[in-house]
Amino acid sequence: MGSGAPTLVLACCVLLTFACGAGLGRAPRGAREQEGTKEPPLDHTERDEENHEKYSPRQGEEASASRCFRCCDPGTPVYQAIPVPQINITILKGEKGDRGDRGLQGKYGKTGSVGARGHVGPKGQKGSMGAPGDRCKNHYAAFSVGRKKPLHSNDYYQTVIFDTEFVNLYGHFNMFMGKFYCYVPGIYFFSLNVHTWNQKETYLHIMKNREEVVILYAQVSDRSIMQSQSLMLELQDQDEVWVRLFKGERENAIFSDEFDTYITFSGYLVKHAAEP
Repeated sequence: MGSGAPTLVLACCVLLTFACGAGLGRAPRGAREQEGTKEPPLDHTERDEENHEKYSPRQGEEASASRCFRCCDPGTPVYQAIPVPQINITILKGEKGDRGDRGLQGKYGKTGSVGARGHVGPKGQKGSMGAPGDRCKNHYAAFSVGRKKPLHSNDYYQTVIFDTEFVNLYGHFNMFMGKFYCYVPGIYFFSLNVHTWNQKETYLHIMKNREEVVILYAQVSDRSIMQSQSLMLELQDQDEVWVRLFKGERENAIFSDEFDTYITFSGYLVKHAAEP
């Protein structure tokens, strides 16, 4: 028995281990038998179905994420890839802010070329009549007078008095004083015409107020002639324009008669002072 003793001991240990494992596997079934319910032993197929029902999730329940499954079991859940979360940018957009201050004006760009002329558009409708405008105010001043009597000089100056009235608009020329009085300020044109006396000197001035402006002169001659003088003056309100016979060392005279008018003095407004 010397060499076979170890072998016999090893075999006994294997049999003992197998017997203990079989006894432990049947312990739960023995407990059910003590409750009064005896179940027939299950074959391999029934055992697999029982394990599948035991470890499968019930109806209406989701499988636990920590439960393990064997790849060979039927109905093994297939795990899908978790999608990457997407951020909705529109919910991050804030409210519209206040309008900012206006920036500085930029530099002017280069002038472009002139474009082609466009087509003529349709004629528009006739507009409504506007309100009447202010009445245009016109300014007038004019006179023209003559003398039928001759005049000789003496030892003092004489104002030439006229006895014939051709035009005297608004009575601005005073026939008694022999003077034109300015009531409409502006620029005037004046003209003086006389007939000289043969063998006598003719010497007159056109006066503005007390100032000698221009002279009308003719030397002594054997025959008489018509002599004239004209000018333009800028007059203010109440200025006076008149003709004066000069006092000289020699006899000074102008000719006229009762039948014809040889001496005339005229003037009229050219431009009113208020006009541009």
